[in-house]
Amino acid sequence: MSGTDDQAPLPPLTPRLRRLLVSLLPANLSIFLIWGATTGVLLQAQVQDIDPANKESNYALIAGVGALLALIAQPIAGVVSDRTRSRFGKRAPWLVGGAVVGSLALIGIGSAHTILQVFLSWCAVQVSLNFTQGPLSAVLPDRVPAGRRGLFSSMMGFGLLAGMLGGQILGALLVPRYMLAYLLFGGFVILAIVAFVLLNPAPPNTGEPRPPFDARRFLQTFWVNPIAHPDFFWAFAGRLLINTGYTLISTYSLFILQDYIGLSTQESLTLLPVVSGAGLVGMLITALTSGPLSDRLGRRRVFVFASSAILTVALLIPLVAPSVPGILGYAFIGGLGFGVFQSVDTALITEVLPDKDDYGKDLGVINIAATLPQTIAPAAAGLIVLWLGGYVALFPWAIALVLLGGLSVWRIRSVR
Repeated sequence: MSGTDDQAPLPPLTPRLRRLLVSLLPANLSIFLIWGATTGVLLQAQVQDIDPANKESNYALIAGVGALLALIAQPIAGVVSDRTRSRFGKRAPWLVGGAVVGSLALIGIGSAHTILQVFLSWCAVQVSLNFTQGPLSAVLPDRVPAGRRGLFSSMMGFGLLAGMLGGQILGALLVPRYMLAYLLFGGFVILAIVAFVLLNPAPPNTGEPRPPFDARRFLQTFWVNPIAHPDFFWAFAGRLLINTGYTLISTYSLFILQDYIGLSTQESLTLLPVVSGAGLVGMLITALTSGPLSDRLGRRRVFVFASSAILTVALLIPLVAPSVPGILGYAFIGGLGFGVFQSVDTALITEVLPDKDDYGKDLGVINIAATLPQTIAPAAAGLIVLWLGGYVALFPWAIALVLLGGLSVWRIRSVR
């Protein structure tokens, strides 16, 4: 928040905003349950079942290429939805369509018996569900007044973390019943997104003029100009670095338990829900309180900076204590830190968007900072493990990234 409006009274929570707030949680949760279950457990387990000798390289390829497609899909989804004209508004067709196609692609993964089948189906999941996730992110600047965005950001952050950690728990419990897992997750995302659209109808916009589209300008937005929009750049950099540091560890959670802590595959699958549960408890403590508190204090930066410090402490624990208690300590304290980050960072970002007429596009660009780590982290972690000292080397790299992310956010000047 800027220094001029941090003492303004909070906008009232109207019935429309309350309905939006309540329905936003399951909608966001349903998407991140899929990301948590697949990238945290299911894909790793399936790849290991199909080709155990090459599990790291195969998983790095599948996760990396899939996330690269997501990186491209989110800004395109934002641009397309900004310019969509329909009787259901500009976001709803893409919200529902992406959820349906993504669910069908999940069934494709469940029926896969080769690495190629998993790879192709996962690419389809990434593209389609990012056509849901991008427009869902745009709901915040579309419909929520700035003074309430911390609360809504907190709810979205809670959905993200509960989904990522809850997905890991459910995924570990469902292995090796892959088809059942994908049917459950796919069915839930369709129900949650359709319910969100029905409970929060957008007025028809068929008569509205489409904003002009400049292809060259759109391509230029795949990079952030630090001179023209310095705060947008620092927000982008902070989200990119913190997410990459966190994902560097979480993306190989099953393999870390097996090959760093020294557990068997079955022991790892049994412990993984406990580890995720510890993270969920830590997240619950901070995710639902940090956003509203940042609204009341009129502060965003200090919360995000503090989250990077907490994550640093969490990452140090398994580095110095590579044991089951060390991993549990990392999960709990990391949940505290990442809960703060996800609760407040989205609200901060909505206050540094460059163009109020292109919220969907700009949020699609900023969400690159959340999807790009899914591309970078699996490939980078694989290289670090194979060539730079094994799983122990992942933790110093992750620490450096989250610290740099916190320092980047501190450079923002227009938001306190």
